[in-house]
Amino acid sequence: MLISVLSWCWVVSGLLLILLILLHSPKGDGMGGLAASGSSMFTSASSAEASLNRATWTCLAIFLTLAVILSARWLNVN
Repeated sequence: MLISVLSWCWVVSGLLLILLILLHSPKGDGMGGLAASGSSMFTSASSAEASLNRATWTCLAIFLTLAVILSARWLNVN
């Protein structure tokens, strides 16, 4: 029972992680940004971007922790 609940939490955290990563704004202009002025290169992140970063890192930590726990079979009750 516990393994199935953690498996579902792992799947949900993976899908949420994908969604959070897709919500991030692109950081660069690609190759065209090399010739542009560097004034906008070091701007600080807004509050929304900082919150999105925090949520993404938290979801990543949950996803990786559950992946290790489920793959190590520490909860295998026999």
